[in-house]
Amino acid sequence: MKIKEASFVISNTDIKKCPTDGKPEYAFIGRSNVGKSSLINMLTNNSKLAKTSGKPGKTQLINHFIINQEWYLVDLPGYGYAKASKTSRAQWEKFIVDYLEKRETLFNVFVLLDSRLEPQKIDLEFMNWCGEKQIPFSMVFTKIDKLSSSALQKNLSRYKKEMQKYWEELPPVFTTSSTSKFGRERLLNYIEHINSSALQQ
Repeated sequence: MKIKEASFVISNTDIKKCPTDGKPEYAFIGRSNVGKSSLINMLTNNSKLAKTSGKPGKTQLINHFIINQEWYLVDLPGYGYAKASKTSRAQWEKFIVDYLEKRETLFNVFVLLDSRLEPQKIDLEFMNWCGEKQIPFSMVFTKIDKLSSSALQKNLSRYKKEMQKYWEELPPVFTTSSTSKFGRERLLNYIEHINSSALQQ
């Protein structure tokens, strides 16, 4: 898939205000500081599309971006940011859950995982929750340029082992680097494949 056009459409905390044109949506979510904005900018070839920040917890809204006038890339707030107040965390969680559970045009959730870390409890809990709610998701490991290939394989194996405790079949796994653009083509081709399969139904 070639991205010819990527532009911001709307930010909000209410799924009733999300776009109503029925185009497929692909959401990106992960713990704060996992490199979500950098990955979105790398995928769309637009360094200014999603706001990157040194401060975790910057995204606090559901952000819709239209890609090639065909599908939406949705940037969701990061989870697990301890410095946010309990009240604002509860509000974020409510509208994120609302979006994930009720959004009929949501085709896939890309769960971003820092490849440098061993399996994190909060990530595993979130993926298991997606499974319980039958929300299709994929695992996207970020920042693979920051560690050796043997260390990466070690961490991927750890995740696989943890996931196999709960899952008979593992979701699709992608490895990416926003710096080298590794994984870009494979991820975009996966989205294109889902879109074309949906059109044939």
